[in-house]
Amino acid sequence: MITVNLNKAKDITKDRLRRERKTLLEAEDVKFMQAQEAGSDTTAIVAEKQRLRDITKDADSCKTTDELKALKVEAE
Repeated sequence: MITVNLNKAKDITKDRLRRERKTLLEAEDVKFMQAQEAGSDTTAIVAEKQRLRDITKDADSCKTTDELKALKVEAE
């Protein structure tokens, strides 16, 4: 019988989520710089960047590997 180490699975999922969010964070960085240069409000951009950073915390509350597999990084 195969036994899954849930803590290891969470670490693997967090690494996957970090890879998936990388391009989204980079795009938000560009938007942030452009907004600063234009003197525009950056509140929404900062909030989105924080949401993307916090997405790995979602893995901590998962109880099964199916829940871990269902976690996705999506742009808002």
